[in-house]
Amino acid sequence: MDFTSRRPLGRTGLNLSPVGFGAFKIGRNQGIKYREGYDLPTDDQSDAILHGVLDLGVNLVDTAPAYGCSEERIGRALADRRDSFVLSTKVGETWENGEGRYDFSADAIDQSLDRSLNRLRTDHLDIVLVHSDGRDLEIIEQGDALDTLSRRRERGDLGLVGFSGKTVQGHVAAMDSGIVDVLMVEYHALDESQRPVIEEAERRGIGVLVKKGLASGSIPATQAIPACLEPSGVASVVIGSLNLDHLRTNLQIATASSDPDQPSSR
Repeated sequence: MDFTSRRPLGRTGLNLSPVGFGAFKIGRNQGIKYREGYDLPTDDQSDAILHGVLDLGVNLVDTAPAYGCSEERIGRALADRRDSFVLSTKVGETWENGEGRYDFSADAIDQSLDRSLNRLRTDHLDIVLVHSDGRDLEIIEQGDALDTLSRRRERGDLGLVGFSGKTVQGHVAAMDSGIVDVLMVEYHALDESQRPVIEEAERRGIGVLVKKGLASGSIPATQAIPACLEPSGVASVVIGSLNLDHLRTNLQIATASSDPDQPSSR
């Protein structure tokens, strides 16, 4: 089966694999919301996972400073393959000493970007998303986060500005800002409240990524992935896994759901 199918990320010019790799689990296993715990992979295991992800045809790797050592591991493993994938990270949240901290000030955003560029061993970040703590409107209307990312975009440090929020109102405000190119929204069969956001983003040419599409494991992938990709405005559903066989199966499901002529993954 061909896993190289791509979906447009709005009118950004980027085309993404229908399943993106969420790199949380390669860097952090504390303070998690998954139903079952897991051991962090070793450096060698992490390298093998990351290279395997790209070899399968996945071209979106999504990480964040709050994902423990995830950024460092991606930078070490994939620096020599940097041109073969779209790199997404975030600002606003950090994870230190087993505790998450949020800071959306201009200084904090600048420092976070500089650290990410260094950790990821790159001079350019394709997508940078504001990692909201739920105070979406306050962050957008009263904070410096989007303006700071816009300034760094103009400087050439990043390509696309994004917002990963929690509320419909916040995502609408992000679109209205005139700064945001990409939204990351939670969307699945147990919570379809973001459907109007996805549809409006498509009308405006703003790209959409789906997070938590499997509802933290509450929905089988065979049901969850097709539902996440059913709205044509969704470019990719970001899924975290430490098992390349699971990721391969997820790609099979995504490809089959996008192309009814493809054989079933069963």
